[in-house]
Amino acid sequence: TAKKMAAVQWRSSGRSYDAELQRCRPEFAPVDFGDYHPLKAITVTDTKTRRGARKGSTSSSCSSSSSSIPPDPLSSLMDGTDPLSMFAAAETPAITHSASAGDLGKKKKEEEAVGADFEPWSLKRGEILARFTTTEKLSINLFMGSDRGKAPSPGPSAVSEKVRTRLEELDDLEEGSQKELLNLSQQDYANRIEELNQSLKEAWSSDQKVKALKIVIQCSKLLSDTSVIQFYPSKFVLITDILDTFGRLVFDRIWTMCSDPRTLPESFTVDDVNDTAKETCLNWFFKIASIRELLPRLYVEAAILKCNRFLNKSGIQETLPRLTAMIRGIGDPLVAAYARAYLCRVGMEVAPQLKDSLNRNFFDLLGSFRQISSESVQNQLVLQRVEVPEYLTLYSPAINWILQCIAYRAPEPLLMEMMERCKKLGNNALLLNSVMRAFRAEFVAARATDFIGMIKDCDEAGFPKHLLFGSLGRSVACVDPPESERLTILNEAWKVVTKVRSPQDYINCAEIWVEFTCRHFAKREVNTVLADAIKHMTPDRAFEDAYPQLQSVIRKILTYFQDFSVLFSMERFLPFLDMFQKDSVRVEVCRSIMEVFIKNQVDPTRDPVILNAMLHICKTMHDSVNALTLEDEKRSLSLLIIGFIRMVSFGRDFEQQLSFCVEARASFCNLESVLVQLIHTVNTLAMETSSVMRGNHSRKTAAFVRACAAYSFITVPSLSSIFSRLSLYLLSGQVALANQCLSQADAFLKAAVSLLPDVPRSISVEGKLRSSESFLLDFINNFLSTLLVVPDHPEHGVLYLVRGLLNMVQDYSWEESSDAKVRVYISALPLLAAMSQESYLYSIPKVDSNETLYGGDPKFLSEINKLCETLIGQILDQLKTLGRDEQSARRQASMAFSLFGVLLAHGDLRNNKLSQLFVNLWNLSQKHGHSETRVSVRTLDFLKLQSQQADMSHLSETVQRLALQTRT
Repeated sequence: TAKKMAAVQWRSSGRSYDAELQRCRPEFAPVDFGDYHPLKAITVTDTKTRRGARKGSTSSSCSSSSSSIPPDPLSSLMDGTDPLSMFAAAETPAITHSASAGDLGKKKKEEEAVGADFEPWSLKRGEILARFTTTEKLSINLFMGSDRGKAPSPGPSAVSEKVRTRLEELDDLEEGSQKELLNLSQQDYANRIEELNQSLKEAWSSDQKVKALKIVIQCSKLLSDTSVIQFYPSKFVLITDILDTFGRLVFDRIWTMCSDPRTLPESFTVDDVNDTAKETCLNWFFKIASIRELLPRLYVEAAILKCNRFLNKSGIQETLPRLTAMIRGIGDPLVAAYARAYLCRVGMEVAPQLKDSLNRNFFDLLGSFRQISSESVQNQLVLQRVEVPEYLTLYSPAINWILQCIAYRAPEPLLMEMMERCKKLGNNALLLNSVMRAFRAEFVAARATDFIGMIKDCDEAGFPKHLLFGSLGRSVACVDPPESERLTILNEAWKVVTKVRSPQDYINCAEIWVEFTCRHFAKREVNTVLADAIKHMTPDRAFEDAYPQLQSVIRKILTYFQDFSVLFSMERFLPFLDMFQKDSVRVEVCRSIMEVFIKNQVDPTRDPVILNAMLHICKTMHDSVNALTLEDEKRSLSLLIIGFIRMVSFGRDFEQQLSFCVEARASFCNLESVLVQLIHTVNTLAMETSSVMRGNHSRKTAAFVRACAAYSFITVPSLSSIFSRLSLYLLSGQVALANQCLSQADAFLKAAVSLLPDVPRSISVEGKLRSSESFLLDFINNFLSTLLVVPDHPEHGVLYLVRGLLNMVQDYSWEESSDAKVRVYISALPLLAAMSQESYLYSIPKVDSNETLYGGDPKFLSEINKLCETLIGQILDQLKTLGRDEQSARRQASMAFSLFGVLLAHGDLRNNKLSQLFVNLWNLSQKHGHSETRVSVRTLDFLKLQSQQADMSHLSETVQRLALQTRT
């Protein structure tokens, strides 16, 4: 069939677009839906009864017809019930009034338990280890005893004999060999303690329980050593980890003994514990009671305090006061303070409701403060060259923990009692600081003025006042103090903060009070705070060591000042930003500012203060981009800058808007997506100008549009993406054409055509190489649709842009197996057919297209027909080429059917040669059975319908010659 296709004489069919539009419009017919609604549930009423139904059956029966109706999937899933309500009902069981006494007891126990609002020790552990460090050499003294004390295998010996043997082993522990590790660094010390922890676990797993106890006892003895006093809080953390491990192992062992044959419940009582488990538990307490030294005996018994639950109901309640009293025998106040902290920690875990023990420990701690000024403590500080303020900070973790336990869900009167005790102790600064940090912020904020008076009376030498104001600031920043006191609170606090000489101490405290200032005061006060911060942090470039705190200050200001006209009117805000000298930090700060701006700036702005500041910030982000910057980072920064550009509007001052775009282009030349956005903005600006100024100042408007076109023409070549350049050349040409700037439109379109040979065969899309063919075809089709309204240039001949495009397509190096070139030729035929019509399908106001320029001139139509014949000849040659290869049958059928559709829509089929080509193309598309049968059937139906119209009667004979071949 392909061989029979000869050269044809093209004639375009005459089109009446208005008449075709009328024929395509659907007829309106009223439809009565009644009570039908698409979301209404389907109801099926069945009046038939099922044959053979059992007598008296109450089940509903369905006919066979109803079963064919599919159920509503949404209704079937929900079953008439809101799934969220079902979930809530499942999570919140109904509470009946007949709750049992056990349920009430369980509820009471849950109320007594420690909740999620209680900060656990595990969160404080890392902070203590990082804060309390030393460069001094450390030592570990261990008396591990001999190996003859290894626990014998269990046998029938009496309990008294086993107890006597264990006591002998403990005596051996006291008298055994000494192991001393000297000159350890802090990290070595921590590693050795961790090794002991692992040894404890290994001994326990190998059933060497006595050896495990020896390790715990010897580690506990290390807590009496204060030779490197600055390291003591960290030592306490490391050693108590071992104690916690030991306590957990003992409890789990006894628990396991009680779980045979059934598992012991969490809320077990003494009655649930068997005699063997009780005996084992009692044996552990006997072993611990035989330890001679007070400190290890105290710590080890505290570690297994929870095991008292296996012995009697009131065991914990009776043991806590006894252990509290034992701590009074410890002579060193620092060692005693941490012993009390450990006892309170264990107590909160096993019996948080026993507040009396917590209070007694705290009151004993207050009584021990007198020992700090004793001769023995002072001599120790002199020997280790430790100042009193530094020594007092060593107590902070212990006191803070004890007060946190006491203040947890405590009523407000307890705070008042604590304040009175502080006053009786002469406003001890260390204690006062812990009180402010432990109690609820609303209680502290309500008495902020009273706390300021107490801070003033504190001794500066003992504990720095700026730390006290820092603790107070945390409370008043979270909860509002009385309004009448806020200014006084800020003034009193800042008098102390601004006198701090150490830049690090200053910024740590100032950072806290910035939030209070932003929360309750205007820009004048915040500007004053910023100026003071610059004054303290600039000398000796102290800001380089305080970037986290300075970033926190920026975040807090942005939280409360989201009106950027107010923010940038602060004289010291931008100088404050200048302290961020490190590139990565500076970009991060600028990014945070931009994110807040884009999120909160609702209306476009033209405020010069905002624009200048934001341009400076965006320029900072842009300048951070270099050859090593990741694409994701570039994309992220570009989106922020684009968000800013979109929020800039000068209203009808179009020239000022264009000037801004010129400045932005110079500032952001390294970010391609920003340049693309600027070109889109300028094109939109050109369209808005012509729309607003239409009929007025036409010369001025034209000059401005030409300036916009010049902006785009200069900017587009700087883009690296060739498809961005192509699409923007075309877009800018369309905008210029819409504004009657024909010479500029012509330049844009010629630039796009001349760029086509540079399009690569493959491009990178999301990091993967893909063929560029589909992108190129989309662009060319868009370009062809634009050419319909572009008038020919008087100096370049008829259809010079169309010919130039087709020549570029002809010369482009397409892939060998691609039909893209021929697809372009097929797409060009509808354009040429549309150009030959007396009236074009669409046009641009005030732009004379070729329909007006040529007015149906026969020479013009002849040029179109010749070009169409040339294109059809190229297409037919390709069809013949494909016919030589059986593997290309499908491609041949698809191409033939595409050309068939073009002839049907745009060709004059009254021409015999064209009509014969029409039939041949149909036969070729059906020849090998590769056509879509459904599409072919619909096409024939359409042709039959069209042939019934008066002006399409010539199709009747043609339709009879079209045969539909089925697949075999």
